[in-house]
Parts: sequence; structure tokens; C-alpha cells
Amino acid sequence: MNNYLAWPFFEEDHRNLARELNAWANAHIQTGPEQDADAICRSLVAKLGAGGWLKYCVAKEYGGAHETIDVRSLCLMRENLAQHSGLADFAFAMQGLGSGAISLGGSAAIKQKYLPQVCQGKLIAAFALSEPDAGSDVGALATTARLEGSEYVLDGTKTWISNGGIADFYCVFARTGEAPGSRGISAFVVDADTPGLSIAERIDVIAPHPLATLQFNNCRIPATNLLGKTGSGFKLAMQTLDIFRTSVAAAALGFARHAMHEALARATSRRMFGQTLADFQLTQAALAEMATGIDSSALLIYRAAWSRDCLNVPATSEVAMAKMVATETAQQVIDKAVQIFGGLGVKSGMAVELLYREIRALRIYEGATEVQKLIIGRQTIKDFSSE
Repeated sequence: MNNYLAWPFFEEDHRNLARELNAWANAHIQTGPEQDADAICRSLVAKLGAGGWLKYCVAKEYGGAHETIDVRSLCLMRENLAQHSGLADFAFAMQGLGSGAISLGGSAAIKQKYLPQVCQGKLIAAFALSEPDAGSDVGALATTARLEGSEYVLDGTKTWISNGGIADFYCVFARTGEAPGSRGISAFVVDADTPGLSIAERIDVIAPHPLATLQFNNCRIPATNLLGKTGSGFKLAMQTLDIFRTSVAAAALGFARHAMHEALARATSRRMFGQTLADFQLTQAALAEMATGIDSSALLIYRAAWSRDCLNVPATSEVAMAKMVATETAQQVIDKAVQIFGGLGVKSGMAVELLYREIRALRIYEGATEVQKLIIGRQTIKDFSSE
């Protein structure tokens, strides 16, 4: 199942990265039921930083591994980490997503202040875009930022914020009003201890992760904390998501690979009616569908990542296909694994039960499956019309 590393999408550095990370994760990441998600994530960020793995989340100038962020590396890392722990994948991914707008739009001083510490695991990052009435429809964003002298004053609410409550800083998107809709949004970096910023609610979900609603009430930050130009926030948010969306698909692939491993171990060892579960043709058919879905997802993921890295194109449709297929397929693979386990599959704390809860959110965040279908459909029509 590891022969995919021989595919031409990868260079030898990528193959070595996958092998080395897997060995490190075996030694440093504990698996099993996860209780205190906050404490575990803080610990994981520190471990990932100390291990040198977070350098793949920032550019080389600020301590990173590559001149620019390498999407294939991100995907290989998320795939491998997800096979070991959902929170390990989450902790890694959020360091990149949470600081991505700084990497893309921050001044030299802002980059120097935050990115080396993100790379070292000394600062925890968060990406604050979603609001109660603005999820997929970013143009409906209502949080405001008004300029008063040398400060911006933020007011509003952000919700579903990953790392909310444990982050040291947030990349926040707020309406500055240069134009209606998405064209009037700007981006800012806001330290977690800034007066006027508070945690309004911690959000509990089926697969525990640090998640919160943020409240901004007359929250004042230096004007120099603006990322990029005023009115460019939507573009920064989309550029950040474009880089990291492919890696969401890779995390789903990692969950699916873990489920496949568990299902194979169970099917080849569980005896019933004088033979193993794997001897039944229906089990073999299920395993065949799982294996084919996993390879199909991997091909789409690494095609999209290679396109971004090597062709230097947005690969919008390819990324959307990868995200849609990998997350939907992983849900199906994990469901089949639960079925193969029978009653044990729904016992709390079992690996496949944890995976069943873990995968569900990936079909929603960073662009729900329905949004990916719209992206693919529109791009397909556009390509046809330009022929």
C-alpha cells in the first residue's frame, strides 16, 4: 500500500519525508482515545516544532523547508499524521492554515515576528474567517474593522474557529468597506491577549478539537497589523485556502488508509463459520471497493498537488475534485470498516469508531462537498466555452 510513493508526482525528497515522518510519528505520537484536546494539541504543536516538521508550513526565509510552501509535502505530511492521530494532523495543519495569510500578505516585520515562532512550535496559529451567518458565503461577512488614527477597531463575531481558545494569535478577516460584498474585506493579525477579544463559547463536536466562537468588542490593534492591502482580505483568504485545501483531502486519505489497515487486520483474523471473515466474497468485494477508492483519491490528490507545485497554476478544478472525492470516499471506506468490525465497530474508543467521528467534518470544512461540485461544474463549463 506504500508503493504510491514511487509515482512520478514525487521527488526523492518527498519519499524520504514520508518515511522519516512515519518513523517519527511511530515513536512520538500516542494513539487511542483523546480526552483533553486542548492540552494534547498544545503538546503536539511543541513536539512537531521540536521535531522540525512545522518548517514545512512557512517559507524558507523564516525558517521553513522550501522557498515557498510545497503542497506535495503538506499532503504527504497530513496523510501520514492522520494515519496516526486526528489531532496530530489538526495541530500540524492549523500552523500552516492559521499563519498562511501572514506568509502571503504580511509585512516583513509581521512575518519576522510570527513565522519563525510558528515554525518552532512556540506560537499557536488560527484562521478566523467563518461567522454565524457567513460560512460558505464569505461575502456575507459582518465583522467590521474601522481605522481610527493609527489603529483599527474590530467589532463582531467569528465562529467555528479551529484552535479557538488555545491560539496565540488569529488571522482575522473583517469588513473595511472599500466595496460591497467580498471586495470590501481586509485581513489582520490579532494577538489572543488583545483587549476587546474574548472567547464567547467553546464548541464541542463529535471528534473533539479546540474550537470556539470569538467576540470582538472595540478590539484595537495597530494599523501595521493589516495583512496586504485594504480590500484584499477575501483574496488572501482564498489564496490561503487554495494552498491548504488539497491537504484536507490528504488528511481524509490518511484516515481512509488507517481504516483499511484496521479492516484488513480484523477480516484476516476474525473466524466465523469455519473460516476467516476475509474468506467471504462479500468481504472481499468490500475490501476491493475500499482499496480502489483509496487509490483513486490518492491519484487525484497528488495530481492536484503536483499541478500547483510544478505547473505553478491554481489547479482550482483539480483541487476541488481531490477534496470532494477524497473526503466522500474516506467516509465510505471508514463506514465499510465499521461494518467489517460488526458490533465492535461502534464501541467507543475503537479505532474505527474514532475514525468514523473524525472523518465527518472533513466533508464540510474548507469548502463543503456541495461547494466543490459548484467549483468543478463552473470550471468545466468555462473550459468548454473557451474551446
